Amino acid sequence: MDGPTEARPAYEGSFVKVDVETWAESGPWEVVRLHDATAVLPLTPGNDVVMVRQLRPPVRRRLTEIPAGLLDVDGEDALTAAGRELFEETGFRHSAIEFLGGFYPSPGTSDEYVHLFWARVGAEAEGPPEPGIEVATFPFERMVAAARSGRVRDGKTALALLMAAGRPPLP
Repeated sequence: MDGPTEARPAYEGSFVKVDVETWAESGPWEVVRLHDATAVLPLTPGNDVVMVRQLRPPVRRRLTEIPAGLLDVDGEDALTAAGRELFEETGFRHSAIEFLGGFYPSPGTSDEYVHLFWARVGAEAEGPPEPGIEVATFPFERMVAAARSGRVRDGKTALALLMAAGRPPLP
């Protein structure tokens, strides 16, 4: 596939960049450049999902979702970042972690890619959650049912739940 015939920066912020590209088949296109991200579905020994509730200013509400974060540490891979974000946001550490898959959340406007993992964690947190984050646990099967019925509003959380459903359990 050929690339754009022209590209120019339109905006650069602290973690978002916007380029305007011209494509032969579609004309000008605004492309939002973001860091890739990582997210992890943590499961306790009792098969509860550890979730975080936090304010998401762009949607003007607090969402309940799985721990996640940007790949914005130089040299850090998605797996390492997933473990770091899990501990920073929830205080839980993983004893096992595996790749679930990944996706482009909004390929019509952004180049961001989200790496999804699931992890086995202990029964109790080993540290405090990040300020502004409320940690809650919910039965895995209940959360899978919520994702299947469209009640999970966060895309990465819904997808991770659906991808993990039916897989052999983590050690």
